[in-house]
Amino acid sequence: MPTFSELSRAAYCPRQLYYARKHDDEGPPASVENTQQLAFRYRELREADDETLAALPIERSPAAYRDALESLSTRPIWEDLCEPVETDSYVEGKDCAGLLHKILGGEPPTPTLISPGNPPENGVWKPQTVRAVAAAKALAWERNEEIPRTLIEYPAVGVVREVPLTTRRTATYRRVLRTVRAMDGPPPRVNDSRCDSCEYRTECGVSTRSLKSLLGL
Repeated sequence: MPTFSELSRAAYCPRQLYYARKHDDEGPPASVENTQQLAFRYRELREADDETLAALPIERSPAAYRDALESLSTRPIWEDLCEPVETDSYVEGKDCAGLLHKILGGEPPTPTLISPGNPPENGVWKPQTVRAVAAAKALAWERNEEIPRTLIEYPAVGVVREVPLTTRRTATYRRVLRTVRAMDGPPPRVNDSRCDSCEYRTECGVSTRSLKSLLGL
């Protein structure tokens, strides 16, 4: 049964998932965990001074970060974000399983995933969309009730985005799930900009181009 993180990686590049599985590279580095822990300190950090914030893995100036948390505190989800009913909950659905960083109270409950990076200008990144749908589907299966949305937290910038389970997003999730299930060898190479920062590019054998070649020098 694929995990949420495997589906997310496959949505980005199926071949990258193949090599990650081959090397058993699923655990996040310590730097990721340090950033994710910020999501459990919102109340404290909203009042923190510049020196305290400057020592943390945030991606904004201290003043801008406090402003972001102040804005977040005006949303109805604030109290639940600060006091979730469950944290680090492993859930297993019909098709996938994984870790929910938070489960917010309410009827129905809201699964929440924490991203260590920055969000796009609007919405969330496509791989995170797939992961969000997977999380909601797994929790819905386990609780035997419909879960209409997942939240993605970006604590490094104090932003939280909602991912409703639309027909289009669910269809994308199903397509990625089929790809992962059918994987019995290395998928085709993508050989595009995704390869430049991929840790498996050498083993994969893609041809990355230098800045000079891109400029025709």
